[in-house]
Amino acid sequence: MSDIDTGLNAWQFATNHNRMIEFQADKTPAADGPVELAYFGSSAFRITTPKGITVMVDPWRNHPSRKWDWYFHDFPITEVDVGVSTHAHFDHDALHRLDAHVLLDRLIGTYTFSDLTIHGIADKHATDSCCAIYDFKKIHKHFHGADIEPPNNPRSWDHCLIVIETGGLRILHWGDNRAKLSDEIWEAVGEIDIALIPVDNSQHVIGFGAVNHIIDNLKPKVVVPHHYYIWDMVQRQSTLQAPSNWLEKYDTVDAVGGPTRTYTKESVAGLDGAIHYFGDHVAFDKKAWFEDGQ
Repeated sequence: MSDIDTGLNAWQFATNHNRMIEFQADKTPAADGPVELAYFGSSAFRITTPKGITVMVDPWRNHPSRKWDWYFHDFPITEVDVGVSTHAHFDHDALHRLDAHVLLDRLIGTYTFSDLTIHGIADKHATDSCCAIYDFKKIHKHFHGADIEPPNNPRSWDHCLIVIETGGLRILHWGDNRAKLSDEIWEAVGEIDIALIPVDNSQHVIGFGAVNHIIDNLKPKVVVPHHYYIWDMVQRQSTLQAPSNWLEKYDTVDAVGGPTRTYTKESVAGLDGAIHYFGDHVAFDKKAWFEDGQ
């Protein structure tokens, strides 16, 4: 049994989907209502629908080679109803760390259940490293012989934009997608209430100009930065930094003050690009995780 951890690991969990059977039997129509957004660090967010269905997008882990750890430990095992990954990079694809009923890995198309709809839109990972502190295209070419530029990039440099509809809100998880989209992709994304966009001072994924280009095109009511350094969760060798240089360009940044925030259609209606920043807050017991590795 030396390969016990090879492949999908749902069989190792003692839970079952009785909960989903109950949701399935509930025929009350989906309605507007409160939607909770919880930050789990890096690019991981849990979204809870008004009926209580939970969706985790982009749980993280360390690189399987263990030669380039970004985190002090892998993502804590977490129970959710649905797990989603935007692309096949280690800091976004740890679906095996979720005790989940449904896993949607690089979703292209639409998944609907109860008061939840998830759209996956196929596109490409960002590859413009002109603003980054190192040339990752050069590194991949030199050490792996891989040309990551589209359209003939390897699979791990494909990407899916994820739009989640629930409670009368449309939430876009940008993941690590490139900033320059075709008109067809912008149209497919549509109107967005809350945009989750990668921002950090190292401009690791996309530069500040690209971030602003995305915001200008989307015109979301709320912008939530992610994919940045958290001192007691992310290791320095990740090269990630805080998003302070970008944040300081704005007069008003709403520091959330905790790991969760609840939104409604009414609460965001009067907002125009409001920045809600979770800072170092994450929605799991960071101290226990750090000490126990669980």
